[in-house]
Amino acid sequence: MSAPKPVYQRILLKLSGESLLGKLSYGIDIKTTLSIAQEIKEVHGLGVQIAIMIGGGNIFRGIRGTAKGLDRVSADQMGLLATIINGIALQDALEKQGAFTRHVSALEIKAMAEPFIRRRAIRHLEKGRIVIFSAGLGSPYFTTDTAAALRALEIKAEVILKATKVEGAYSADPMKDKAAKKFDSIRYMDVLKKGLKVMDATAISLCKDNDLPIIIFNLRKHGNIKRAVLGEDIGTKVY
Repeated sequence: MSAPKPVYQRILLKLSGESLLGKLSYGIDIKTTLSIAQEIKEVHGLGVQIAIMIGGGNIFRGIRGTAKGLDRVSADQMGLLATIINGIALQDALEKQGAFTRHVSALEIKAMAEPFIRRRAIRHLEKGRIVIFSAGLGSPYFTTDTAAALRALEIKAEVILKATKVEGAYSADPMKDKAAKKFDSIRYMDVLKKGLKVMDATAISLCKDNDLPIIIFNLRKHGNIKRAVLGEDIGTKVY
């Protein structure tokens, strides 16, 4: 019996900074990061081209800084720098698994990452390198969700895989409301109308206007990235 084949050949994986926390309350849990890297490497071994957009919420989230009195632009810039730290950690973890990677930052920081050049990023993917995007879009007021949607469109990814700590998209926060209903699939417009916290409205609108599907799934269940890529029925599909 032949092994199942991926239904997507090029993906963008959206990882929150919190995904690197493990059991910590702050920072980067190296064991958890290595485990995620191992899973990504396994999916890459199926012949899938992988780009990753990494967040920074495990270190600093701009909106929290604003709530404490920081200027919004300054706070967002601090958040962008946090994503670069996470990008370096994830790159190291992937290379420990034997993967070839490129860390691409939207902020110019040549000693640690190369600048984003669309054609170069696509070429890295074609050559079998895992591309890690950090620093969002390099500008304040834009989330890494929006950055993930834009980069996915620029590199012509076939899907965004949004890794979370819950099983998918729900009618309410399942951590707070036990009666929250999980959606197996939902349309972009319904996400916007219901105000669901799937991704921010700008990201959803970008995906809607360009017919880019999003699969939201639980990263904490090992093997879920592979299951999503193989087309198994997991999480929630936004279409």
